[in-house]
Amino acid sequence: MAIIGENPATCQVERFMELWNDDSDTIVAHTSGSTGIPKLIYLSKRDMEVSAKATCQQFGVQQGDLLFLPLPIDYIAGKMMVVRSQVAGADLLLERPTNTPLQTCPPSRIRLAAVVPSQIPGLLASEWCGMIDCLIIGGAPVSQHNEELLQASGITAYATYGMTETASHVALRKIGEKNYKALPHIRFSSDERGCLIIESTEMSFGRLVTNDLVELIEDRTFCWLGRYDNVINSGGIKVLPEKIEEKLSEFLSGRSYFITSRPSEKWGSEVILVVEGYDKIDEEAIAATPNLLKAERPKEVIYVRQIERTGSGKVVRKL
Repeated sequence: MAIIGENPATCQVERFMELWNDDSDTIVAHTSGSTGIPKLIYLSKRDMEVSAKATCQQFGVQQGDLLFLPLPIDYIAGKMMVVRSQVAGADLLLERPTNTPLQTCPPSRIRLAAVVPSQIPGLLASEWCGMIDCLIIGGAPVSQHNEELLQASGITAYATYGMTETASHVALRKIGEKNYKALPHIRFSSDERGCLIIESTEMSFGRLVTNDLVELIEDRTFCWLGRYDNVINSGGIKVLPEKIEEKLSEFLSGRSYFITSRPSEKWGSEVILVVEGYDKIDEEAIAATPNLLKAERPKEVIYVRQIERTGSGKVVRKL
């Protein structure tokens, strides 16, 4: 594995490789903080290796290929790109994390690149983005606008599903398609809430119950619906913010926004739409759309200067 790129990230990767090659069985990582304060977690090196080999097999990463990493290695996504390079014998092109990645011409075609959603527009604006064979996107859901940009670009791109505890992704969804499909060593089921259960005979977690609501297609395929802890109960009707956001995408293309709720004397909770930026949207068109159920219609639109996000790019759903 050769490391390409002289910047502060190079020293971080070299330090990580020292830890990877020491006598310890674990690596320390940070969780994303999607449902609380980020915390330290000890990951099995064997789990990381199993995951890395599965991803390399999925994308045909071989010795001498080039992988591109414009992410920090504090989080699992960055660490796993290093491990993938290591297990495959691939070279690793490093770049300081920004929202405008791939600012210089890579030395060869990039077999696999990993980004978070906020980096997608900047990456696609790069004159060298056509040199990427496959792109994986993690850390937060991919917006409908970014999905459209990716499809128009011609890049083969996948949204990932996983978490720090599973040593990166356990399933992939090709951009433009609806369902996530498991990596070879993974199987799925669901609990009484309709939340996903991840099972693996090869990884140390064995069985992991999530708070992700899904439509289970079969034991290796599911459609992600939203987070159980985000469900809004309005007048006795349970609505999913993520599904409302999907329905609103035609009205808010190119804008950052999210659905949340606030207490209501009449309904218990009521739906609120938060939009980034102070340019007004067509609120009347949203109110009149037949795509939304009555309980899904925002009772108010709130405009903010900037939407708060976690370090991995997930929206912090609060007013």
